[in-house]
Amino acid sequence: MKLLTVNTGRCRPTRRAGDSAGSTGIDKRPAEGPVAVQDPGPKGTGGSGLAGDAVCDLRHHGGSDQAVYAFAREELDGWERELGGRRLANGAFGENLTTLGLDVSAARIGERWRVGADLVLEVTSGRIPCRTFADHLGEEDWVRRFTREAVTGAYLRVVEPGSVRSGDPVEIVRRPDHDVTVALQFRAVTTERTLLPRILAAGEALHPEALRQARAYVARRS
Repeated sequence: MKLLTVNTGRCRPTRRAGDSAGSTGIDKRPAEGPVAVQDPGPKGTGGSGLAGDAVCDLRHHGGSDQAVYAFAREELDGWERELGGRRLANGAFGENLTTLGLDVSAARIGERWRVGADLVLEVTSGRIPCRTFADHLGEEDWVRRFTREAVTGAYLRVVEPGSVRSGDPVEIVRRPDHDVTVALQFRAVTTERTLLPRILAAGEALHPEALRQARAYVARRS
């Protein structure tokens, strides 16, 4: 298991006129050399965990629980086939880390990865597709298609800061004993809300927004 590339982006104008953010950092490209990664701080004020990586809409993106976004090269390859052979370069989905040999969407919430020598990350949630993502890809009905597949990649928080670069190894150093995967958590908060009670098994490792949704759902039915 390793990193193929570490990807960063800068703010660029959004494609759709009238977008409330006005700009987006979703267009990410492989970085040369090592990239420092640390906790960026709370959502709303903190951006990306990667040095040199822009988060342009702090209301909806970035922050401690979405400090890093990882997507598997194998999953990009699957989407290439699904999209009729369209080439998807590393970083095409706006991911910071393009991995190889790691089933990212099957990672468990709270699972921890050591990346390179020092960086330790913890899985928090799947990625919810948005209009900006759809505009970036330019594929018809993209949000629905991505949601249906539930192959979302993973958001991660920074447990121990460090620097990473292309080719660094990835090691799973802690795997919780529950069965709440990124894909399951994503389905629970999108298309299969009856799964919400089940994701509570992941506890405080869940992204806070998913944890609130699950607790509210259970409270309404008690």
